[in-house]
Amino acid sequence: MLKRRKEFKTNYKKRLRLLLSRKPRLVIRKTNKYIIAHIVNYDYENHKDYTVAYVTSKKLREFGLDYKSFSLKNIPISYLTGYLIGKIALSKNIKEAILDSGLNRLTKGCRIYAVLKGAIDAGLKIPFNERIFPDENRLNGSHIKNFNKDIIKKVKENINLKYG
Repeated sequence: MLKRRKEFKTNYKKRLRLLLSRKPRLVIRKTNKYIIAHIVNYDYENHKDYTVAYVTSKKLREFGLDYKSFSLKNIPISYLTGYLIGKIALSKNIKEAILDSGLNRLTKGCRIYAVLKGAIDAGLKIPFNERIFPDENRLNGSHIKNFNKDIIKKVKENINLKYG
C-alpha cells in the first residue's frame, strides 16, 4: 500500500480522475485556524503539481477585514476566501477549474462549498450543483452573533478594486 494512502493523506483513485480532466484544480483545505485555497496545475511532462495561485483566509485583512472578534474559518470568511482566489485566478487567465476537496468530508452547506460559491461568484467556471451551497443568510453572516454584515460588501469591493 502506498505511504500517503496509509497515512490517509491521498485518495489516488479520486486524484487520477481529477488529473485526467486536464483542467486546473481548485484545491481547498481547512486547518484549525484558516481556510486555504490554491489553484493547482499538473505538469504532465515532469509529473508534478505546481501552484498558480495561493490564498489563505488570513490574507483578507489586506482587504479591510477586521477579524479580532470572530474566527477566520467560518462560512462568510470561507466565501470571501473563495471570492479572492477566484479573482486572482481570473487575473492569471485561468477561467475554469474543478473542485479538489481532498479527504474533507463534504456535507450540504459546509465551508468547502462556501469557498466554491465564492470562486464561482468571482467568475470562475466550476461544475457544481446549486443545492450544495450554504444559504445566503449564512454566507452573509446572519447566523453569527455580533457579525458586521457590511464587512462582506466592503471586502468584496476592495478585492474588486485590486483584481477587477
